[in-house]
Amino acid sequence: MSSLRGKTAIVGMADTKVGKLPHIGATELCVEAAMLALEDAGISKDQVDGLVTCHSMTEPHMYHAEAVAEYMQIFPRYCVTANAGGGTTFSVLQNAAAAIATGICKTIVISMADCLRTGLTRDQAMALQSSTGHPQFEIPYGPTVPAFYALIARAHMEQYGTTPEQMAAVAVNGRNYAAMNPRAQMRDPITIEDVLASRMIADPLHLLDCSLVSDGGAAVVLTSAEQAKDFPTDPVYLLGFGEGHGHEHISQARSLTTSAAVESGRRAFRMAGMGPGDISVAQIYDCFTPVLLIELEDLGFCSKGEAGAFVAAGETALTGSLPMNTNGGLLSYCHPGNPGSMFGLTEAVAQLRGDSGERQVSNAETALVHGQGGIMSSHATVILGQEQVL
Repeated sequence: MSSLRGKTAIVGMADTKVGKLPHIGATELCVEAAMLALEDAGISKDQVDGLVTCHSMTEPHMYHAEAVAEYMQIFPRYCVTANAGGGTTFSVLQNAAAAIATGICKTIVISMADCLRTGLTRDQAMALQSSTGHPQFEIPYGPTVPAFYALIARAHMEQYGTTPEQMAAVAVNGRNYAAMNPRAQMRDPITIEDVLASRMIADPLHLLDCSLVSDGGAAVVLTSAEQAKDFPTDPVYLLGFGEGHGHEHISQARSLTTSAAVESGRRAFRMAGMGPGDISVAQIYDCFTPVLLIELEDLGFCSKGEAGAFVAAGETALTGSLPMNTNGGLLSYCHPGNPGSMFGLTEAVAQLRGDSGERQVSNAETALVHGQGGIMSSHATVILGQEQVL
């Protein structure tokens, strides 16, 4: 897989509006994101010969990518629908890069969108939340998705002494960035005390420890490194990929406090020829506050048990050693379900282009983006850079 290093580049990207969008459906949002990304890349839809989408929970299609291609009236040689959760974004990014590197196609649009905020009734949302567990060992006991993550949080607290205040610091960090992002769904400043005073969802997780429920979509345009030089935007090169898969159901996990991000991160760093100390800015999946702490540790940015203190000390702030989730993350920018990771990817591209405005990281040359799907089940890590080879 080392042959993929620097072979492809992102030359276009875009987010739609996010938050509560009752006037538009998930399929139309997916198309809108794709067209905005093509506009950013300076090309027409007729120059696209590859398309990747993800399944929508609110507007499912039997053949989702084909349905979107039909809507756009493009006829790609490479057409894929991703099925997994948050880690899917970066798994398909690796597959798309391989398709370009091997000559299957030249220019791929990856577009993902959903409308979890307005596209589901409360009962539908609760049914969805309650249906993800193992049918024999989990569902009969009634846990929802937050309850599964609360189990992980409690295990980390018991093993390493992580405190509710340290988890709350993750939410505050995201909100501080969102306050600088005019596109973010939630921008009002919050404090540690606000997080701890918010409604309890699943002990020890409060409402503000949990990611948003959103409508929204995002897309990128991917092409070969050679062809990228012909585009009007500054290319952002894909330098390293890695995946790690531990389980499907949390009751079968080998550990509640160490995840397959260990493997995905190690593989991505190896391909890129880099280490955690070489990363300028990170966009790390934060569906719940304890998830981000575990991922920071497993990706090598902290030793086990130290991520809580790392975030609480301000190391992930704009002036810290590892600016992280600079758009506000899933906790404050938006989280439309399966497409959630896409917004970390588009933010990483914006940072490496120097286009993030007030929240721009100084001298950002490299970025790490990480997603996870299921209940800490499947992990994917991508390393990006301004230069083709570092």
